[in-house]
Amino acid sequence: MISKFFDTRMRSAIRFLLLLGSIALSIAETEIAVHADGLADNQAEQVRPIPPVGTPFSTKQQKQIEIQLGQLRHSIALAHAKLNSRPELSRFLPDIEVFAEAVSSALVYREIFAPEKEFRQALEQLDLASHRLMKLLEGEPDWIKKPGLIPRGYVSRIDDSVQPYGLVVPSSWHPKRSKPMRLDIWFHGRGEKLTELSFLNQRIHNPGQFTPDDSLVLHLYGRYCNANKFAGETDLFEALEHVKQDYHIDDNRIVVRGFSMGGAACWQFATHYAGLWAAAAPGAGFSETKEFLEFFQKETLNPHAWEKKLWNLYDATVYAENLFQCPTVAYSGAVDRQKQAADIMSKYLEQEGLELTHILGPDTGHKYHPEAKTLIDQKINHIAEQGRNQIPSKIRFTTYTLRYNKMKWIELQGLEKHWDRARVHAEIKSDHELSIRTSNVTQLRIHMEAGLCPLDITKQPIISINNERLEVDRPETDLSWDVVLYHQKGQWKTAPETQEITIAKKHGLQGPIDDAFMDRFLMVGPSAWPMNPTVGDWVSNEMSHAMRHWRQQFRGRARFKMDHEITAKDIEESNLILWGDPSSNILIRKIVEKLPLKWNHQRVKTPDKNYPADRFLPVLVYPNPLNPDKYIVINSGFTYREYDYLNNARQVPKLPDWAILDLTNAPSPRWPAGIEQAGFFGEAWEWMGPED
Repeated sequence: MISKFFDTRMRSAIRFLLLLGSIALSIAETEIAVHADGLADNQAEQVRPIPPVGTPFSTKQQKQIEIQLGQLRHSIALAHAKLNSRPELSRFLPDIEVFAEAVSSALVYREIFAPEKEFRQALEQLDLASHRLMKLLEGEPDWIKKPGLIPRGYVSRIDDSVQPYGLVVPSSWHPKRSKPMRLDIWFHGRGEKLTELSFLNQRIHNPGQFTPDDSLVLHLYGRYCNANKFAGETDLFEALEHVKQDYHIDDNRIVVRGFSMGGAACWQFATHYAGLWAAAAPGAGFSETKEFLEFFQKETLNPHAWEKKLWNLYDATVYAENLFQCPTVAYSGAVDRQKQAADIMSKYLEQEGLELTHILGPDTGHKYHPEAKTLIDQKINHIAEQGRNQIPSKIRFTTYTLRYNKMKWIELQGLEKHWDRARVHAEIKSDHELSIRTSNVTQLRIHMEAGLCPLDITKQPIISINNERLEVDRPETDLSWDVVLYHQKGQWKTAPETQEITIAKKHGLQGPIDDAFMDRFLMVGPSAWPMNPTVGDWVSNEMSHAMRHWRQQFRGRARFKMDHEITAKDIEESNLILWGDPSSNILIRKIVEKLPLKWNHQRVKTPDKNYPADRFLPVLVYPNPLNPDKYIVINSGFTYREYDYLNNARQVPKLPDWAILDLTNAPSPRWPAGIEQAGFFGEAWEWMGPED
């Protein structure tokens, strides 16, 4: 009876938070009048809200929009039912729902910053959605059959939200075109007021900075204002996959571009996914965390040891070697402070024997100089015309994590130690010989798709790896080639030694905590009484914070279930974000004995130390013992907080694989509580002790 009462109370509270939490926060907060990126944004205990507090529509405007929005949503619901058996048409419903979601979010969360202008935008988008719905029900989704500016939406696998993007479709395109097209991907700049409504308005009316001939341009929303990191990173690949359903894209002529915050995103994608692009054209922005914040933000940094290591997730500088594989043309205004981004990249590239092409706009601040813009276009167009080389004879590859584990025909499948530099230099020496040198690598794969392997299929391939000579399997008659090499007991081998199957860090299952939010996840609330009131209160508040800020910062709605509602399908499909303790959460209780720590009413016990359970709480990411191909996260949302929203260079992981929180320190704009200890698990997810 007590458990049932608690479950009912928790469910009601959570529903209230999901529906009204962001509204209440906006009402309670007072906007601080301060220029973005100014010195006041270094005051961690007094941060301005991001997004800012809005100005509501007039009562008359609100009523008019609510009526039209309600009618549209009713029509969309009827369309779902009517088109349920017509997947060839129902797949276009997100192109309509995206407008309803944009208008609804502006209303519900008071994200209205220019009421008169945005009132007109809302009506325009509702009218466009209604027109599209009418055409869809007639069996004619005409917006994907014509050139022009085409705003669209897709359903994200992360949280089932409808995410917007925009396309610029050239006049040379027509639906029956068979020749694949070049695609340029554009990352937008920082916009604290760039709501879905505002973004879609831009995509309806503005083609953007660059519109190369006979090319598609994909404008990403990137889940708002995070420099296309985390879920914003996943957004690129989801949007690109969605575009490919209706347009024939040349995978060897995809270009990444952006300016300001978008330039930072471009540096990130160019260096971390260098093997995917024909070219990259970053403009301004930032390319790492430490020196940018010290130079641009005038911030004094005092990071924990694990924070320094985690800079190796997104810092483009330490991945600079990878631009050996990606032709890059950087741009800066000569007097723009964000020229620092390209300058420091140039420094790191020089250390790799590479010279950056860096075009400067003379006497220009934070914008494109017209002549420089023309020169950039000339260079990028010429590079894109050549296209990406899928099987280069030489590969140079650096990574610090298996999250970024591929370069052309090389794929890393195991590291000696995450967050230390791993390198591969590989070269095709002849029609049957390869030379490979590695460091910090325990397993790698050579993979060439059908038709691409340049080796002689009649000859025995020889691989020299770190001066060890191995004979490996020949390519197949379809000219594909697939070889996996293992480093065990000091030697490279073509097959692993027989060993008991165990968990290991691998691509997409390597941590840190934030990694769990780059794929499908499900928040799981507790249904029973906690071990003690301190833990219970903290869990309730932080769970609310995590769900509310997911909506604010990543523009989705965190999916939620109570612990006893979790199904086998949930465990199979989702990373589970478990809130509570072994007393309050059924799933934590079920798996706690399989975690690398002990946890009961009296204590939290790691292999190094005991902590009183009424004061200390573990947070961690770990392979789910119920499904080791997915994560469980205990008591954490994404780890950067309100202070970090103020500058995109701060938006990096703040916690590693695990931490022990001291709940006597109240949550702040920087931390969920005091951080007693924190660290990383080893390559077999074993305990490695604290990092500091």
